[in-house]
Amino acid sequence: MRDDRRADRPRAVCRRDRAQLSCGPGPVARRTTIEGFPPIAHRSARVLVLGSMPSVASLAAGQYYAHPRNQFWPIVGEICGFDADAGYVRRIARLRAAGIAVWDVVASCRRAGSLDSAIDEWSIVVNPFAEFLAAHRHIERICFNGRKAEAAWHRYVRYGLPPSRAVDYRLLPSTSPAHAGMSYARKLAAWRDALAD
Repeated sequence: MRDDRRADRPRAVCRRDRAQLSCGPGPVARRTTIEGFPPIAHRSARVLVLGSMPSVASLAAGQYYAHPRNQFWPIVGEICGFDADAGYVRRIARLRAAGIAVWDVVASCRRAGSLDSAIDEWSIVVNPFAEFLAAHRHIERICFNGRKAEAAWHRYVRYGLPPSRAVDYRLLPSTSPAHAGMSYARKLAAWRDALAD
């Protein structure tokens, strides 16, 4: 069993690792070991939004959802009534005030590039959710920002949690620019239904 105990980190750390063979036929792919961010959360949070692992752009900026074409901040800003172009500290404060926490399922992994499909499953270490949920007792809904986050949660996290904790799970359309098959309006409607209850 993998050790999923990780301390909060001030920001992501990237380091080069030796080349890893990709699954299946093909050339050797260079994969980088990456570590995610600490959660954005107030003790009174009622909803937890989970991604998989920050993108290359987010890791470089030290901010959640920093890619300019990621729709997370425009969508959440519209739902919660704040400017998506406001400073990062201000956006975080508005999320906390709205009772929305943000984190990622994966604490660290090896990945080439930003795509979820490039994550090396054998390298995944998850965040310490039992401790997090014990400290944030008002969270009643967990929303997944895309299928990878949902799959990683159910595979590595869910069944290690205390069975007494009742949580409503929602799979939401990914805000990633890689998920371009759904219109902004449809994504907004799905996210509004999950966050504005």
